[in-house]
Amino acid sequence: MKIEQIYTGCLAQGAYYIESDGEAAVIDPLREVQPYIEKADRRNAKIKYVFETHFHADFVSGHIDLAKKTGAEIVYGPTDMKLGFAAHIAQDGEEFQIGKAKIKLIHTPGHTMESSCYLLFNEEGNAEAIFTGDTLFIGDVGRPDLAQKVVADLTQEILAGHLYDSLRNKIMPLSDGLTVYPAHGAGSACGKNMSKETSDSLGNQKKTNYALQEMTKEQFIKEVITGLTPPPAYFPQNVMMNIEGYDSIDTVIERGVKPLTPVEFEAAANETGALILDTRAPQVFAKGFVPNSVNIGIDGSFAVWVGAMIPDLKQEILVVAEEGREEEVITRLARVGYDYAIGYLDGGIESWKQSGLEIDQIKSISADELSEIQKSNPDISILDVRKESEFQSEHVQDAENAPLDYINESMAKIDKDKTYYVHCAGGYRSMVFNSILRARGYDNLIDINGGFKDLKESEKFKVSDFVCPTTLL
Repeated sequence: MKIEQIYTGCLAQGAYYIESDGEAAVIDPLREVQPYIEKADRRNAKIKYVFETHFHADFVSGHIDLAKKTGAEIVYGPTDMKLGFAAHIAQDGEEFQIGKAKIKLIHTPGHTMESSCYLLFNEEGNAEAIFTGDTLFIGDVGRPDLAQKVVADLTQEILAGHLYDSLRNKIMPLSDGLTVYPAHGAGSACGKNMSKETSDSLGNQKKTNYALQEMTKEQFIKEVITGLTPPPAYFPQNVMMNIEGYDSIDTVIERGVKPLTPVEFEAAANETGALILDTRAPQVFAKGFVPNSVNIGIDGSFAVWVGAMIPDLKQEILVVAEEGREEEVITRLARVGYDYAIGYLDGGIESWKQSGLEIDQIKSISADELSEIQKSNPDISILDVRKESEFQSEHVQDAENAPLDYINESMAKIDKDKTYYVHCAGGYRSMVFNSILRARGYDNLIDINGGFKDLKESEKFKVSDFVCPTTLL
């Protein structure tokens, strides 16, 4: 029997490939399904099932394409949702044979009402692992406030109560020796205190996971919902795509991977109202970009920030990328439901420059340069765009917090005629912030390269005393 965790760092997401005696199953696949198909083909195995732990909010699953391409059956736990595709709605305790191994569905409502875990019995008939989706993470449990965005009469308190019962009645009685394989790790917005580890024994989780300690249901509900911040706006839209269906990933890539000359690119931008998304590294972007571009670097938390910054999944997008990475960008946009990329700048920013078209820039300075500026002007305005919890934990004294997460509210704090020196933790988010505001006519924002890390390490700025953050979301 083979168990393989396929972890995608930019989404902090774990999919799973399970194989026994020529048959295979995939749990919570990403949208680009060809790697799973190729893996099974290399091993002369047939993918029999696509198991879904729940209707995912933070990414678009590959269940539909994978089923169409392999003939596999899609399986969900108990739900009354009307699906836009064929699927088997399983009952609590239902079992599925995969070669000589067996998987048992355990219905664990709480994160969402259909949330289910999959208990794997090996070829000797012994329970070996449990795939817990967003019910149980390493060090945390799934946040209970997402399903209420889709089903109005579900409150986070009701869902948290269901989660308490599911954990204590369905998960904790299981053997300590089981390996726990969750759907997410640290960096996901589906929980607030996840470990960087991507698997653990259930026994160790019973000892160390705060949510599995002895407490009343009321205490659990309070603990789980404390510190929750609003989820990214794209979450409910991804849920509905996973329920209702979507275009094939092949169609999405074909539509997006369309090379455009600079003249064609400019015409498309003017004629369609498409968003120009520049995915190069922040400091490379700052030195020269197509006017009105938004910078969200492909090598950072790309999917998360695209989802947070672009509210409409149907927004048409024109891509500027490093040469050779255009299809990667289109694919990673599609992972979170942005299916309407309509082309990319052929030859990248160099072709744009060579065409003689206008180039814009964002000024970026070091912590040392900012220190020299502050010496001559002590009243400069420093804008910290990290999360509120990060700011409260530690910040440059007299800096103002304007979180990127809530950019519209943060923008209201800014005077267009005033100069601001903008930083985040390391320089990724501040360039996202600066590029969006520059596209909206804010021309007096200066980026601090290296962010809070460099400001603090320079020892040239007064920093507040460290306070343990109240929330890690």
